[in-house]
Amino acid sequence: MTTAWEPWSYRESATRTPGSASLVGYHVHATDGDIGKIDEASDQVGESNIVVDTGPWIFGRKVILPAGVVERVDDADQKVYVDLTKDQIKNSPDLDESTTFDDPTYRDSVGTYYGGFYL
Repeated sequence: MTTAWEPWSYRESATRTPGSASLVGYHVHATDGDIGKIDEASDQVGESNIVVDTGPWIFGRKVILPAGVVERVDDADQKVYVDLTKDQIKNSPDLDESTTFDDPTYRDSVGTYYGGFYL
């Protein structure tokens, strides 16, 4: 029996538990290369996510990744591995100063976008 993908919760393979050390500053790697560094991270139950500053890769854009896309965390090397491609991340819903994670419409759009890869 397989369990449904939970966008806002870390997978068991990510070995993240509430109260773990902060992921801020960790490098994030997609399946096809580095995408940037974690600028913000939330371990709030049911709302866990990371905000990645992509730097020059996509013109300094920040992207929000639900915790459910995190495949594993390497605390020793301060790296987070996600099981998405750069293009999948690049095409995600925009995150800018006028958008907040608290906005239910934005949060739903992010969950729906990434959820499409886990059906």
